[in-house]
Amino acid sequence: MCGIFAYLNYLTPKSRHEVLDLLVNGLKRLEYRGYDSTGVAIDSPENKDIVMVKRCGKVKVLEDAINEGFSGKEYDAPVMTHVGIAHTRWATHGIPCETNSHPQRSDEGNSFVVVHNGIVTNYKDVKTFLEKRGYVFESDTDTEVIAKLVYHLWKKHPGYSFRELVEQVIQQLEGAFAIAIKSKHFPGECVASRRGSPLLVGIKTKTRLSTDHIPILYGKDDKSPQTCEKEHRPHGQTRELPVLPRIESASEFMPLEEKEVEYFFASDASAVIEHTNRVIYLEDDDVAAVRDGTLSIHRLKKCQDDPHAREITTLKMEIQQIMKGNYDYFMLKEIFEQPESVVNTMRGRVRFDSNTVVLGGIKEFIPEIKRCRRLMLIGCGTSYHSAVATRQLLEELTELPVMVELASDFLDRNTPIFRDDVCFFISQSGETADSLMALRYCKQRGALIVGITNTVGSSICRESHCGVHINAGPEIGVASTKAYTSQFISLVMFALVMSEDRLSLQQRRLEIIQALSKLPDQIREVLKLDKQVQELAKDLFHHKSLLIMGRGYNFATCLEGALKVKELTYMHSEGIMAGELKHGPLALIDDRMPVLMIVLRDPVYVKCINALQQVTSRKGCPIIVCEEGDEETKSFSSRSLEIPRTVDCLQGILTVIPMQLLSYHIAVLRGCDVDCPRNLAKSVTVE
Repeated sequence: MCGIFAYLNYLTPKSRHEVLDLLVNGLKRLEYRGYDSTGVAIDSPENKDIVMVKRCGKVKVLEDAINEGFSGKEYDAPVMTHVGIAHTRWATHGIPCETNSHPQRSDEGNSFVVVHNGIVTNYKDVKTFLEKRGYVFESDTDTEVIAKLVYHLWKKHPGYSFRELVEQVIQQLEGAFAIAIKSKHFPGECVASRRGSPLLVGIKTKTRLSTDHIPILYGKDDKSPQTCEKEHRPHGQTRELPVLPRIESASEFMPLEEKEVEYFFASDASAVIEHTNRVIYLEDDDVAAVRDGTLSIHRLKKCQDDPHAREITTLKMEIQQIMKGNYDYFMLKEIFEQPESVVNTMRGRVRFDSNTVVLGGIKEFIPEIKRCRRLMLIGCGTSYHSAVATRQLLEELTELPVMVELASDFLDRNTPIFRDDVCFFISQSGETADSLMALRYCKQRGALIVGITNTVGSSICRESHCGVHINAGPEIGVASTKAYTSQFISLVMFALVMSEDRLSLQQRRLEIIQALSKLPDQIREVLKLDKQVQELAKDLFHHKSLLIMGRGYNFATCLEGALKVKELTYMHSEGIMAGELKHGPLALIDDRMPVLMIVLRDPVYVKCINALQQVTSRKGCPIIVCEEGDEETKSFSSRSLEIPRTVDCLQGILTVIPMQLLSYHIAVLRGCDVDCPRNLAKSVTVE
C-alpha cells in the first residue's frame, strides 16, 4: 500500500520547480499503490524551513495545487543540493483528509517530516509515551509518532547524526514499514529504512560507478542502553524505552569517481526507471543515509546470513512498459498484452523443438521436490485463483497431494508444516504481507520455499530457497490480469518439469506442450471478442448481481471472473461451482438474475450441461462461454461467446480473458475508475 518517492540532488543543479515536477511524476507512477491523498515536502527558498503541500484525492489534485501555489523566480533558481519527499496514500489509520496525508511532521516548525508505507502496530504505546512528555498530535495516523519520536530524540541527544537518530527510532517500532525522512536541521540529507515493506534506492551519476556493491556498516553487538525512559504500557504496566548505543561508524563509502550524483528513493522501480536503471533493493532493517552526496547503508547488528554488501541491480524494465500508450486505461493495455506476456513467461523455458521444459530457478531443487510429502500452494486473491486453476493438473502430473491455501486463513489455523513439505508462495508484487508472513512461518518449520513472483528483488523473491519469475512485465492496473495468466503458465511448466521422466505421462505432456505453442495466437483470437463482450456489458451493467458458474478446470475462472467484477464494477458477483448448484445457489435463479456459464467440451461437459438445463428450466437465460462451432451448447441460449479449442488444462487461460474484458466494460459503463478501484491498492503490504 501507499507509495513513497524521494529525490536528492547533490552538486547537480535543479530548481525547486524541477524538483516538484520530479516528485509529482514519481507519484503518478506510484498512484496505483494508493490514491486517497497525496503530499510533498521541499525546502523553502526564503529560509531553511520545509514547505509541505498536501491534498485529499489523486495526484492530479496535488499537481494543480502546486501549480497554483509555487510561482515566482525564487522557485526557478537552481539549487546545487536539495531533498524532496513525496507520498501517495492508501488509508489505514485515519480517514483520507489533508491532516492525515503524508508527509507527517514532528512539530509546527516542520523540523522533521516523514513519509511512511505500512503499519506501526505499537504506535499507541509510542504515542502515549510522547503525550506524557507534552507532545500534541494533530492527525489520526500511526506515522506521526515516527516524526515526533525522531524530534524527541534529537532534542535529548543533539550530538547524534541524522542517520543515528533514525536508527534509534526504528528500534522502537513494531510492525511493517518503509520510511523516508528529511529535516531542516540536516539540510541536504535523507534517511530511509524498511521492514516488511518494499523500498529501493536509485542512483544516477554522470560517471561510471567504480563498484557494483555498497558495503554494509554494522554497529556494536552490545545492546545495553545508554539511557532509559519509562514507556507507558496498557493495564498500568511500564517497560524501559532504551536509547540504543550509537554505531561505531566506519569511514563513509563513496562509489563514485566524482560527487555529482542524484538519488531516488521509491516503493517501486516503476517510479525511477525513467531516470536511472541502477537500483539497490534495501533489506529489512537497512538504514540508507545520504550525506554530502555519499550513500551508506547501515545495520545495527549483523545477522548470520547477512551479505557484506548490497548489490546494485540493473533494471531491465523499459519506460514504454509503464506507459498507457494508445489505451484509455492500464488495465485494458495489460489485457491486450497477454499474447506477448505469456510468450515472455515461456521464453527460454519451453523448448517446442524438443518438447522439453527447463526452469532454471528451481532446476537444482527438482530431486528434492520429487521426494516431498505434499505440495502447498499459498496465495491471496488472484494469485490464489491461479493455484486453484492448476491444482488438478499438478495432482495429475506430480501424483502428489496438492493443498491450496489462502495465506490469511493458513496463518489463522496455524497449519501443521513438515520438513518434507514444499510450499509455493504466489504473489504478483512479491510483497503481499499475508503471503510473506506465511512464507516465514513455513521456512521456520523447515519446508522448502518456492517463490512465484513478478517482481525481481521483492521480499518473497529474496526469502525463497528457489523460484520462478513469471516475466509478465510491469502491471500497473490494480486489478491483476496478465500476471494471472503468467502465474497459471508458470505452474503448468512446473508440472511438466515434474513429469518429464514418467513414461506413462509422455503423451499427456506432449499434448500440453503443443497446446502451449498455440496459446499466444489463441489469446489473440479471444481478444477479438472485445466488441461482443462490450455489447453484453450494455445488457448487464445496470444489474446488481452477476453469477458465474463452471466446474473442473474452469471453476477458477468463475472465482477470478467474479473477483474482477467486484473489484472494478462494485457489483455483487459470485463464482459458483456448478456441481453445487442444487445445494443452494439454484434458489437465486429466475428470469431477472444474470448468469454466465462456462461449458466446454472437457471431461465434465455432461455435468455442466446438466447444470445449464437446471438454470434454463427455472427461466434463466444464461450467457454461455463455449468452444467454437459447438452449436449444441449454443442452442441453450441466445447469447454466447466462442473461444478456440485447446487442451482441457489450459482452457482457464482462454476463458478468463472474456471475464477480464466484461468486468472492464461494465466498469466503464458504470463510470468507475478502472485502474484505481475504490478502497483497493495494488500491493497489499499490510495484514
